[in-house]
Amino acid sequence: MTVDTTAIPRRKLIEVALPLEKINTESARERTIRHGHPSTLHLWWSRKPLATARAVLFAQLVDDPSSHPDRFPTDEDVSKERKRLHGLIEQMVAWENSNNEEVLRQARNEILSSTGGNPPPILDPFAGGGTIPLEAQRLGLETHASDLNPVAVLITKALIEIPPKFAGRPPVFPEAAESQITTWSGVTGLSEDVRRYGQWLRDEAEKRIGTLFPKVQLEDGAQANVIAWIWARTVTCPNPACGISMPLVSKWWLSKKRGKESYAVPSVADGKVQFTIGHDPAKVPEGTVGRNGAVCISCGAAVELGYIRSESRSGRMGAQLMATVAEGKRTRIYLEPTLEHEEAAQVKTPTETLEGELFDWPGRINVVRYGLTKFSDLFTSRQLVALGVFSDLIPETRERVFLDAVKSGMPEGDRLESGGDGASAYADAVATYLAEVLSRLADLGNSLCRWEPVAQCPRQLFARQAIPMVWEFAEANVLGNSSGSWNVLIEGLGRALRSPAFPGGSNIGKAHVTQVGAQGRDLRGAVISTDPPYYDNIGYSDLSDFFYVWLRRSLRSIYPDLLGTMLVPKAEELVANPYRHGGRDGAHRFFEEGFREVFQNARQSAYDDYPITVYYAFKQQDSDDSGEASTGWETLLEGMIRTRWTITATWPMRSEMRSRMVAQGSNALASSIVLALRPRPENAPTIDRRGFINALKDELPHALRELQQGSIAPVDLPQAAIGPGMAVFSRYSGVLTDDGSRMTVRAALARINEILDEVLTEQEGDFDSDTRFAIAWFRQHGFDAGLFGDADNMARARNASLEHLERSGILTSRAGRVALLSPAALGEMYTDKEYDPATDPHISAWEVVMHLSHALTGKGVPAAAVLLSRVPESIDRDLCKELAFLLFTIAEDSKHTQVAIEFNSLGTAWNDIVAESRNASTQLMLDT
Repeated sequence: MTVDTTAIPRRKLIEVALPLEKINTESARERTIRHGHPSTLHLWWSRKPLATARAVLFAQLVDDPSSHPDRFPTDEDVSKERKRLHGLIEQMVAWENSNNEEVLRQARNEILSSTGGNPPPILDPFAGGGTIPLEAQRLGLETHASDLNPVAVLITKALIEIPPKFAGRPPVFPEAAESQITTWSGVTGLSEDVRRYGQWLRDEAEKRIGTLFPKVQLEDGAQANVIAWIWARTVTCPNPACGISMPLVSKWWLSKKRGKESYAVPSVADGKVQFTIGHDPAKVPEGTVGRNGAVCISCGAAVELGYIRSESRSGRMGAQLMATVAEGKRTRIYLEPTLEHEEAAQVKTPTETLEGELFDWPGRINVVRYGLTKFSDLFTSRQLVALGVFSDLIPETRERVFLDAVKSGMPEGDRLESGGDGASAYADAVATYLAEVLSRLADLGNSLCRWEPVAQCPRQLFARQAIPMVWEFAEANVLGNSSGSWNVLIEGLGRALRSPAFPGGSNIGKAHVTQVGAQGRDLRGAVISTDPPYYDNIGYSDLSDFFYVWLRRSLRSIYPDLLGTMLVPKAEELVANPYRHGGRDGAHRFFEEGFREVFQNARQSAYDDYPITVYYAFKQQDSDDSGEASTGWETLLEGMIRTRWTITATWPMRSEMRSRMVAQGSNALASSIVLALRPRPENAPTIDRRGFINALKDELPHALRELQQGSIAPVDLPQAAIGPGMAVFSRYSGVLTDDGSRMTVRAALARINEILDEVLTEQEGDFDSDTRFAIAWFRQHGFDAGLFGDADNMARARNASLEHLERSGILTSRAGRVALLSPAALGEMYTDKEYDPATDPHISAWEVVMHLSHALTGKGVPAAAVLLSRVPESIDRDLCKELAFLLFTIAEDSKHTQVAIEFNSLGTAWNDIVAESRNASTQLMLDT
């Protein structure tokens, strides 16, 4: 990556080189691990992978070998030692080695060696879900974490404060304590107690509310447990001649499992809607409601969305049971509604219910538009009763744990919030984990949970970072044994606590978690590694209120200070919310001033020996007279540079889900950009505009090529390229414009984007003549046809011929029209046999990319890898990858969305394809 070449004492690995491909591969893989991952303790938004944070922290503290010319005097010595350290990182980031004591011992020793045996504490002032503090603790570092949000603080406490306090202790539940197990390593004893007391709590709940969750009668007379009840919201049809209670359903599907398809079938008799179960997938009825309104299934009247909202706000929206899902032998059973099950849900809404109202944030919390203004409005009456009982049982369970702990010989001691580690604190700890289970139960047990017909289970409310309206919803059986039940969630928490991803042993670092906003936090005495909020991308406080109201109800007596406010504090939260700060301009000023204050405080207390690291994974395009600029990036960078930080390295880390849900393709990045920052020297020089642009032209091409050859997605390349460009900008105390004023960050971003476009254009000269023609034609026409004469002129200018291009399988030429063959069209050409690049006499980089795109889209990475293994060595693989990036950029600029998605997928998967192609090549050699 581009780094500051001025003298930096003892440069760290993160400022020179990282094994980025392995880190990104493991980070992406980690996203597929659901059972036992610490993230399953409790939902938090945009968590970073453990592998990413572990690698960044290690590289932030460990010296690059080039910093020790006395020990590594030659380039060869430096390279050899760097390779050894990279090998250690590659071992360290593997999921299987999360708690490999031998690997971690080596990592800790390297940190000690580079820090004189006295590593600095690590501080994350925006702790969020606790990933960075957890990994700092795993590496044996003293860890400080803080957040303004009490839900984030509770999550982080459960991750890093509570487990070490009670590690190695046996359970106190009587039957568990009497078991034959003599060794309870790590937090297995605590995990066992959480499971046992959680089961006791669930059994007590069933005694009180079991009648609300009846079983179903099957055709053979047997009874079965209910998994969920599927409800349709209803409003009265506005047609006076009809007036039925019309169901609002977007999709009728219950099961899409092949051979087991099921769906609800509505019918109207005597002015009432009835439901049966259908199984012929060719006869699934159309939904009745969409973005623009609804249709009455009886009279066909079109109903405006405004009417539905008005009825809902007036309290006249109802719900009708349309199917019951029951447990079968290795399958789900879908049953028609019965009066018994309809009546079981008709319970009185509890008088003592949740406190607090939802914030009206259009596009994020749109249920307010339907009159669902209080948190209690998000639940059915039965759900409120059930969750209320579970909540009330947590303090009762806590007292039971306390008495059993005292009986086991544990001293009473202080409460957990006062730093105790005796019976009182232990009981508080068990209650904390039970409350986190309740919090997850609420996420799966509200009236905004969809039924997923493929997985055949309820989906949680927070499938994305919003609280959207849902028409048909699944009410899970909290007393059952399937998704959405207490039993499943308590078992999941137990797996997480027992997971090797939880740090164990005696070498983990001490952890301190506090509630305080980043602006008011004392940042002295620690090295910062943090993942700050992303401008207005996630409304953490407003969304986490959903969990807070349940956590507060259950744990207020245990955490009276942390849970003292009615809702999550919001006034100081560093999120650019235009609805809370007087519009877009006010939100921007609030965010910018807050970040400047944080980075100013960090600058004043920064260590000279270590860089800080900051993650960022956000893009938002604002357009003004000077062109486009990224508001989120601009504000973050402005805060850094104006407080005299310089960027010494930038790294794209694959940290986000590929299927990110918020503003798909617009605001969220698939990669986080990790920035390494050091205080800019007081005597840093200024430079004029021409000198700055020349420096960009010198350094950006190399940085861009490294980005392209890393594991970054093409969609993220423009954002990632900002980092190396700003590294140039930030090393100077100022860039002076022609009138003597200092260049702004926004103007610098515009210049960086201009140079980026120039570099991408210049890269076209590296391609073969056939590919250069295809790029130029694609830029003008995409895969649509154009005039033969225009194509002929363009081909001749690039030393290519249309006749040759057609023979090569790049284009078709008919009736005076020329069109490039798309990946899909190439697939149709080879329906009888597979395309073999090894036998193609006229192969070009363009053909390789087109065929790979078709193979990846149709058959996935393995098929693309086999095809790439057959590509002749004369074709430069790196150039092919650059071509995928370039074609994505062209397609995106031309608004060819689907084509852009396909090339983005190819660029993102490229390193995986190359890795598998090596295996395919080896196998081919063995076979022959």
